[in-house]
Amino acid sequence: MVAPKKQPPLLELVEELLAEQGRLQTPVVVASHAYDQSKIENPKSKIFPQLIPLTAPGPGEQYAFEVDLDACTGCKACVTACHSLNGLDDTEAWRDVGLISGGTRVVPYQQTVTTACHHCADPGCLNGCPVLAYEKDPITGIVRHLDDQCIGCQYCILKCPYDVPKYNDRLGIVRKCDMCQQRLGAGEAPACVQACPTHAIKITKVSIHEAGTPSPRVDTSAFLKAAPEPSYTQPTTRYISKRPQPAGVQAADAAVLRPQPPHWPLVALLTLMPMAVGSGVIEVLHDFPSPAVAIASWAAGAIGLALAGLHLGQPLRAWRIFLGLRKSWFSREAVLFGAWFPLATATVAARLGWLPLPHPALAVLTGGTAALGVIALFCSAMIYADTQRVFWRLANTGPRFFGTAAILGLAVALTVPAAPAALGYALIAATLLKLAFEARALAPLQEEDDGFHSPARQTARLLTGPLQPANALRLTLALFGGIALPLALTLGVAPAAAAWAALGLCVVGELAERYLFFRAVDAPKMPGQPDPTKRSHA
Repeated sequence: MVAPKKQPPLLELVEELLAEQGRLQTPVVVASHAYDQSKIENPKSKIFPQLIPLTAPGPGEQYAFEVDLDACTGCKACVTACHSLNGLDDTEAWRDVGLISGGTRVVPYQQTVTTACHHCADPGCLNGCPVLAYEKDPITGIVRHLDDQCIGCQYCILKCPYDVPKYNDRLGIVRKCDMCQQRLGAGEAPACVQACPTHAIKITKVSIHEAGTPSPRVDTSAFLKAAPEPSYTQPTTRYISKRPQPAGVQAADAAVLRPQPPHWPLVALLTLMPMAVGSGVIEVLHDFPSPAVAIASWAAGAIGLALAGLHLGQPLRAWRIFLGLRKSWFSREAVLFGAWFPLATATVAARLGWLPLPHPALAVLTGGTAALGVIALFCSAMIYADTQRVFWRLANTGPRFFGTAAILGLAVALTVPAAPAALGYALIAATLLKLAFEARALAPLQEEDDGFHSPARQTARLLTGPLQPANALRLTLALFGGIALPLALTLGVAPAAAAWAALGLCVVGELAERYLFFRAVDAPKMPGQPDPTKRSHA
């Protein structure tokens, strides 16, 4: 009798592991067993739910994603399918999988969450786009991005509270999920829906209510609790679960510090344009015999506007920026500063005698240019306030932008020969007030740490953590350029040339403050997963 041949140890281990997976009863295994059993009992049976509606949305309806949290395993098959079907770049993803957690030590709660574009009823990306590169399909409600019209300004990324639009460096434009609109039109489920092994994602129809409301509304009671506040854009995605979510559930990466991109061209623009506006206002308030202040105002504006184009991925399409004037503060700022520049040019030409104007006409031109600059700077502040980010609310952004205008305008005026001492004292006062205002951003650190990290607290943690060196540099430059040197000048203990040093230090200090303005903001997003290789700053 021949003994049976013994299997290699490695093969035995593989079979043991496969058998163990079959006993775990994960949602994938349960779905597979149910499918096999149904085919044995009735080969023609259909046990899986309908993945897309059989009819198109009717009046007052639109398509929406529905996610069954109980069925989501976090396998990322949806992410892979979306990436493959849409031909995305290696570092690009339109669908993500995150994690939410909560509960107590006795009854903990943890759930993986798949997220993509929520095709909002009142999309922030569409409302903020300066070139109308977004459209909401009137029949399906799908929010589509028009790649051929995008200028790559990335403002939609700032406007979306869910981190949906993604900037593509190779193409110089933003792209996003369109719910595989072509597949839906052909009666097929989107890639993510079709790829999910547990059918945790499907397409459904939701009602949009517009009657009696200033904007379209949708029932957001089924939106994810650990996600950003849904009242802003009215997301249509529904997250369903038979398990009640405990109070205090939050994203697993809620405490992770994420310094945002610095946007260097915008740092320069939003320092130099306030400098131009502030100098123009000083020119109106104090009748300088020399045209130096007017020239400095024009030069700062010219350099700032020239550098602004570097922020665009597709600058040759920037001529279309006026199209969003009705809704977008970005368009309003661009149009107003575009009108300001020729007026500032005419003002300089008149002050130099190249454009003969009677004194009353010159006064009107100078005052009109300054007034237009102030309005345009207000639009600059509203660009960021309109994103609904806490650190960028108007009560914070407005004083910062106009404070920069006051400081740099006074610093420019201080360089004029025989400048009155009052300008030095005004510069010191403006610098002290702005530094005191900026220090308010650190106040949330005094709150009791209950494990909940509000956006304001995250900003404070960023300023005292990874951004602390830049914060210290900003303070040092302001103390010397805006206080110490002007004080020495007004007391007569420093040479007149020190005014230029004060101006240089003030400019660099305001550049540092604007750098922190962009990097320290806490950007809202859908839940993600904490990176175990990175330590969170306390």
